[in-house]
Amino acid sequence: MEPDKLKELLGDLPTDKPISVTVMNQEERDGYSLESLLLNLNGIEQVPAYVAIPLHKEGPFPLVVFNHSHGGNYANGRNEFIRSSSYLQQPSFAKVLTEMGYAACCIDMWGFNERGGRTESELVKEMLWQGQVMWGMMLYDNIRMLDYMCQREDIDASRIATIGMSMGGLMAWWLAALDERVGVIVDICGQVDAHTLIAVRGLDHHGYYSYVPGLLKHFTTLDIQKRIVPRPRMSLVGRNDRLCPIAGVELLDRGLFEAYQTAGRSEHWQPVISSGGHMETLEMRTLWQQFLTKHL
Repeated sequence: MEPDKLKELLGDLPTDKPISVTVMNQEERDGYSLESLLLNLNGIEQVPAYVAIPLHKEGPFPLVVFNHSHGGNYANGRNEFIRSSSYLQQPSFAKVLTEMGYAACCIDMWGFNERGGRTESELVKEMLWQGQVMWGMMLYDNIRMLDYMCQREDIDASRIATIGMSMGGLMAWWLAALDERVGVIVDICGQVDAHTLIAVRGLDHHGYYSYVPGLLKHFTTLDIQKRIVPRPRMSLVGRNDRLCPIAGVELLDRGLFEAYQTAGRSEHWQPVISSGGHMETLEMRTLWQQFLTKHL
């Protein structure tokens, strides 16, 4: 099998080792069981995670990997999963997803919440010196979290979805592009075409974390997203979201519409342009819930 160029561009990633887990706490929350875990995923630093499981229901459960947003709020991280954020609907994703009968999980990504203490720019610089790419390291942790979840007896490893907003939306489609175990994809306000972003001079609306050296020499954004075809994917953006320039959203829609049509699964590509800006609207929440119910 030829080496995967996309994975190569993600820098020197850790070597896979057995995953050890420490259960820090387990409590009943608002209608679900919440586990607070500390996982050794990367061999460099421990990764705090939440796992939410429906109460009074029999597993194994389908799994939804929730990816937290950025929002410049480095103290938030995985708290967004159980508390929501100002630009997300209530109730929290943990409550909604478990009510739908799914297990769900979320990690603190590099530099956020309990993995804070070093700034994003500091992490990016240090990793570059070490031959690492921050986005690659973030993706690696999420793939390893999936490895852990798939080993659990209460999880149905054949039914996996991922969802997230903003940075979490980017993570959703990148994760699915790299990991075929992810069968259903929902990205909210994360549909950013790289070449359009350059053309409209929107690069500084995004943090440093997602920039992969050499990426555009080999791939367009569409090339990466085509790796998801024909799996069911819903991509939701706000009409006035300057972080996801609409010209790029439309460009990706045209390319993906064609790719899904060629694959004979045109109904699996569901683009949504909602009102509003960089936020999850009530319309978006209703639509992605229907989409998950149908496909997961």
